[in-house]
Amino acid sequence: MTEFENNQVENANDSMEAALNDVKEVSVGDVVSGEVLAIEDKQAIVGIEGAGVEGVVPAKELSTLPVDDINDVVKVGDVLDLVVISTIGKDKENGSYLLSKRRLDAKKVWADIEQDFQAGKILEAPVTNIVKGGLVVDVGVRGFVPASMVEDHFVDDFEEYKGKTLTLKIIEIEPSENRLILSHKAVVEQEKEGKKAELLASIAEGDQLEGKIARLTNFGAFVDLGGIDGLVHVSEISHAHVAKPSDVLSVGDVVNVAVLSVDPASERISLSIKDTLPGPWDTVTETIETGSVIEGTVKRLTSFGAFVEVLPGVEGLVHISQISHQHIATPHEVLHEGDTVQVKVLEVHPDEHRIALSIKALEEKPEQEKEVAVEEDYELPEESTGFTMGDLLGDALKEEE
Repeated sequence: MTEFENNQVENANDSMEAALNDVKEVSVGDVVSGEVLAIEDKQAIVGIEGAGVEGVVPAKELSTLPVDDINDVVKVGDVLDLVVISTIGKDKENGSYLLSKRRLDAKKVWADIEQDFQAGKILEAPVTNIVKGGLVVDVGVRGFVPASMVEDHFVDDFEEYKGKTLTLKIIEIEPSENRLILSHKAVVEQEKEGKKAELLASIAEGDQLEGKIARLTNFGAFVDLGGIDGLVHVSEISHAHVAKPSDVLSVGDVVNVAVLSVDPASERISLSIKDTLPGPWDTVTETIETGSVIEGTVKRLTSFGAFVEVLPGVEGLVHISQISHQHIATPHEVLHEGDTVQVKVLEVHPDEHRIALSIKALEEKPEQEKEVAVEEDYELPEESTGFTMGDLLGDALKEEE
């Protein structure tokens, strides 16, 4: 063998030895790169770079999400970062190692999630499934939202949440157990607190706002103003008498309200619905005229007369002298609260919110009284009260004061 041939053999041996030295050993847990060589039977065959061996990546190990068609996830020629899960027996075909992309991706995701948790970051994630007790979401790994942490109110059916993207706060994290608990309720409450502070600082007495009925009680209605609830007392719902708020309002109703008072310290807002509505006395002269006969309901009895509601929120006074032709000591002798009566309108004073009414003007006088009137020849017209407005309303004014 010539010297030249000897040199060629030595160089070839050196190259082979160098190549063998460059082939790295693969162990379970190693992170490797692999080129997809083929896709066979719902698995990808990859060549592990620098190792000179092949591995197998099952479809379920390609993504953290369910894989319906492996061809949608990976193609021949793709280079993937993978983690070695286990070795495969020598008698097995299609490679010597079982590899996973999903587990490597999940490891990176868990590291990011832990950082987000420490920073208090709010995450966004789609709801992938509805299960007993809550929602399953995908944040790169599987997360769980317990039913009690979905909203700040009771939810009867969660089906409408499937596919919906929620903002979430991390409540509990344990990567070693693949445990991730999240809450949408915490985000909602945090947003409401921010809106509440902003609203309390921006509204003032006299403002008119739009809100939604949040809940009803016997004493009033709570209205959601977009971050904080205000109370409409039952007396502020309508100009007409309201026995129970539920008689005229329902949860979810959109209403206009006027702000009566704001107390930032206690976070209390008093509201009125009736102050946004036309007052019953604003148009009273359009429906009630002096001399007309109308029907009303006895609302209150006093020592000096009866207050009769003739329109919703509009009461007139039947002075005791205008109740009956007979002498009565108190209105209670002939009237009761709740009675329906016919009355004649004697005078209307809308600016003073006062109407003078008469019951006896619609009743025929007793025969004896007629005879006396004829003999003495000083009978007054029936529509005359025999009293001035001051006489009729003076006692009422004093008592109301």
